[in-house]
Amino acid sequence: MGSISPWHLLVVFLVVVIVFGSKRLPDTARSLGKSMRILKSETAALKKDGKADSETAEPSDTTTAPRTIQAAPGDTESSRPVEEPKRTTQG
Repeated sequence: MGSISPWHLLVVFLVVVIVFGSKRLPDTARSLGKSMRILKSETAALKKDGKADSETAEPSDTTTAPRTIQAAPGDTESSRPVEEPKRTTQG
């Protein structure tokens, strides 16, 4: 009684098809896939930043080139530099 049977999955699939419609279902799946890729890359970046922060005991004073937010393809006006937060130590 507590397990999910194939009939339950079939009913859920039919409800999704009815709600979204068969024409919008591929677009919805595509956007879900893009969101999952973005989430995966951001998670990996956070893990990498966490390891880099724990490996260096003292902050370095080297300056790096500012990062920029990339514009959509064909849009050349909306890319802009990003202000990185300054690290402060609280003692």
